[in-house]
Amino acid sequence: MAENTESSGNLLTRAVSCGDRSKVFSRFGQRPSYSFKERVIRYTLRSFSWITIGVTLFIITILFWDAIELFRQYSIFDFLTGTKWEPFGESKKLGILPLVSGTLMIAIGASVISLPLGFGTAVYLTQYSSKQMDRIMTPIIEILSGIPTVVFGYFALFAVTPFLQKIFNRVELFNATSASIVVGISCIPLVSSISAEALRAVPLSIRNAAHAVGMNKFNVVTKVIVPSAISGIIASFILAFARAVGETMAVTLAAGASPNMEWNYFIGIQTMTAFIVQISLGDTPAGSIEYYTIYAVGLMLFLITFTFNMIATTIIKRYREIYK
Repeated sequence: MAENTESSGNLLTRAVSCGDRSKVFSRFGQRPSYSFKERVIRYTLRSFSWITIGVTLFIITILFWDAIELFRQYSIFDFLTGTKWEPFGESKKLGILPLVSGTLMIAIGASVISLPLGFGTAVYLTQYSSKQMDRIMTPIIEILSGIPTVVFGYFALFAVTPFLQKIFNRVELFNATSASIVVGISCIPLVSSISAEALRAVPLSIRNAAHAVGMNKFNVVTKVIVPSAISGIIASFILAFARAVGETMAVTLAAGASPNMEWNYFIGIQTMTAFIVQISLGDTPAGSIEYYTIYAVGLMLFLITFTFNMIATTIIKRYREIYK
């Protein structure tokens, strides 16, 4: 049986190498199959791709259309440069900078936690731990990505904030620090998984060559393996930052609803996503200027996250190392 398999493999290799592919591939040189089954599969998959693109374009169109409706009633310049966000009442002030400020505070604070912890975890699991430890630790870390963000929000409100209040007297019930901590924890699996994949993609031959010239383990990791995987690592950092920018329920519950530009992590703030949740509770009449602020803020959030995703994609394409 083994001899027959080996002889078949040799005939296949010989036929392909000699250029006589018609003996190996029954439809070599012919047009693709247009049988009924093949057409159904082809058109079904094509329709799935077009549906995905169509839904995406539809969402973007709705955001732009209703955001323009707001800018017909309120100056876009004042919207982008104003430092007061007071959408309710007679005298409305719709400067989005306080919401952007709160969003960046959460994203930066979460990055301070998630980037070193996630990257350090990836380095340990791929370079220092045993295979058994890797098999045990990786699923445990991935569990964090499956925890609902509303759970993180209540954890911040009832566990993290009381702990911070025992250490610092000036910490309010709703504050940016506890929100940043739980959002950072939720982003650890993203950084860890993408960085680990980038580190595992570095060929073993490069590592062995570094050991062959006398480099110790630490120098091999820091001066050879990490620089070789730097594009994937930086991309994981940017994607984690964008993930923190778009976080909703955790910051809504933990950070509060007080838009300001003080950059004080011990007081309450409001992010763009938290405002969308607040305004979408059902008390805002459709067609009002408050109603259209949802789409304007959503459009700004989309543009910010889209920009970060494009930066990550560009970095991966520009600095990716291709090994053969």
